[in-house]
Amino acid sequence: MSASGATYGLEALAFGPHPDDVELFCGGLMAKLSSQGHRTGIIDLSRGEKSSRGTLESRAEETLAASRVLGLSVRENLELPDGWLNPWAGFEAPEAERVRASAVARVVEVLRRLRPELVIVPWEEERHPDHEAASALVTRALFFSGVRKFETEPPGAAFTPRQVLYYPLRHLAEPSFVVDVSSIYETKTAAVRCYASQVEPRLGAPATLVGSPLSLSSLEARDRFYGAQVGVAHGEPYVVRETLGLIDPVEHFRRNSFEKPLFFPHRR
Repeated sequence: MSASGATYGLEALAFGPHPDDVELFCGGLMAKLSSQGHRTGIIDLSRGEKSSRGTLESRAEETLAASRVLGLSVRENLELPDGWLNPWAGFEAPEAERVRASAVARVVEVLRRLRPELVIVPWEEERHPDHEAASALVTRALFFSGVRKFETEPPGAAFTPRQVLYYPLRHLAEPSFVVDVSSIYETKTAAVRCYASQVEPRLGAPATLVGSPLSLSSLEARDRFYGAQVGVAHGEPYVVRETLGLIDPVEHFRRNSFEKPLFFPHRR
């Protein structure tokens, strides 16, 4: 329970536009939290039915395997339309049908039911329109989750998480902090490789960015790039929109002591 009296369920809940997005870009954090005994979950907004590779059945099997690797407590799919993720979806419906039709209401229902301490959301700047739409959709839902008179089906009590973290995808972003995922990087890689239909290069398969020969090595290069900023082998970046406060800076930096950075990406 928080100081404000809120009762929490999961410790961390990550949202992904499609199955595999969370594994690719914040799978290290999810694996690390699970290994530390925290209850974690992933909500996939769509089934990825527009994917150039694989089938809905193969992707569901891959998702189940990846969830086991990450040690998740919860994994759900909202089955919103792939390619048509829209934070305004359902608002044009008649008032009597709006709660059932609204994509925002679907996400609000999940937040109120699972009551996560940390919510992890795609960053707003991305090459894929669904990824940007997912960021806007979940961000809207986070606001309305705390509005008591915002209706969902089934109904649930208003809820606000302790903190919201945004994870960058293909676009580089200046992080608020970097999580050291070096110790569980093999677990992250194993979870990503569960999506063989998507990430493994295959002769005769349609050409995709995530399935290109350099895709996985580029992902590791990204995580090494961010890790170097805090002096570790592998790191994942996270952005927080609010200014973070510390009660005890001495204790904080004792528990989060890193070597000097190996790389300085920003001018001082």
